[in-house]
Amino acid sequence: MHKSVLIVGGGASGLMAALFAARGGARATLLERNEKLGKKIYITGKGRCNLTNACDSEAFMRHIFRNPRFLYAALATLDNFGVMELLESLGLALKTERGERVFPASDKASDVTNTLARELARLGVAVRLNARVAHLLAENGRAVGVKMENGEEIKADAVVLATGGMSYPSTGSTGDGYRLAKEAGHTLAAPAPALTPVETVETWPYALSGLSLRNVRLSAYAAGTRKEKRLFSEQGEMLFTHFGVSGPLVLTLSSLLPDDLSGVRLSIDLKPALEEKTLDARMVRDLREFSRKQLITVMDGLAPHNLALTLLSLAGLSPAMPCNALTHEQRRALLGLFKALPLTPLKLRGFSEAIVTRGGVNVREVNPSTMESKCLPGLYFAGEMLDVDAATGGFNLQIAFSTGALAGKSAAKEETA
Repeated sequence: MHKSVLIVGGGASGLMAALFAARGGARATLLERNEKLGKKIYITGKGRCNLTNACDSEAFMRHIFRNPRFLYAALATLDNFGVMELLESLGLALKTERGERVFPASDKASDVTNTLARELARLGVAVRLNARVAHLLAENGRAVGVKMENGEEIKADAVVLATGGMSYPSTGSTGDGYRLAKEAGHTLAAPAPALTPVETVETWPYALSGLSLRNVRLSAYAAGTRKEKRLFSEQGEMLFTHFGVSGPLVLTLSSLLPDDLSGVRLSIDLKPALEEKTLDARMVRDLREFSRKQLITVMDGLAPHNLALTLLSLAGLSPAMPCNALTHEQRRALLGLFKALPLTPLKLRGFSEAIVTRGGVNVREVNPSTMESKCLPGLYFAGEMLDVDAATGGFNLQIAFSTGALAGKSAAKEETA
């Protein structure tokens, strides 16, 4: 007799859980609170869906910030190359771009959702939209189904919670799954926004809103009892905004910052490819060449115009100042801003702008070999429900696919873990 499996949540992890449960021989029913499946998938990768990353396994694990070892079995069930092979076997053409980021060749996130939905239909998965779960049902210490908001009870042999976290609540990720997990006896690592922009104490970035910087190095340091601790230092892209900073470097940094930002400082190396001595020599050469020109002429050759004006303002210098009037100390001050432009983080932006949620169900209360709850047998977890998160670049969607696949496969087995 086939097992019946309920999957709560029709995002990336829920879709994959339903697919693997059905392929494992279970009668799978997918319950989605929204009017369509994969609502959050539609907005990932700016609507293009960076669905995974094609790096090797060692590099992949380095991009997971919290509890990477918990994912060994999930990745063994369906790793990044397995996801690519699966989607391509279902007719979805893929492409790999800079940073090993994988996208549908069509650049349409909807194609990912539609591809998985077609496979669920072929496998006979029952999909119920606008279906909101109010409570878990348990009997004799085991999950046996769910109770809907309309009072309907749906019984099953196993339940997979794949409701997502709290990021982008407009897509339906409102933290309902965490409440259900608590009902089952689980404890949570406090959910917090992750991969989110950062507000700064300084207001000068506001005037540069929209300016994108490429090939810069962003570093973060925290005050220590004896010396500063470096929290982060990577080269890449970032963006100034009307509240502070954003962009890939900042989003990654946000997941590594401590809850208490007091004592944390940021530093931007605008010219990481040039050593300070080399950059200084270039500045000296340019100042001599344009000795009778205004200082902004030289600065415009080193930075975008608005940023050049900002650097001069921070150094207390006039753009109209003649180059030959610049003192040694003033040149060294400008050099210092190019190599270590300081910023102070004020706070992280909220869940409405966070790509993922940090925190969630304590992984020590979940069997990593099956994704089954240790508190309530018959209950499984997948995706952002779990206290696992990673860098940008397709890693978080891969975690959702991998944990969903393992949860669905495990839930479909005749015997529970």
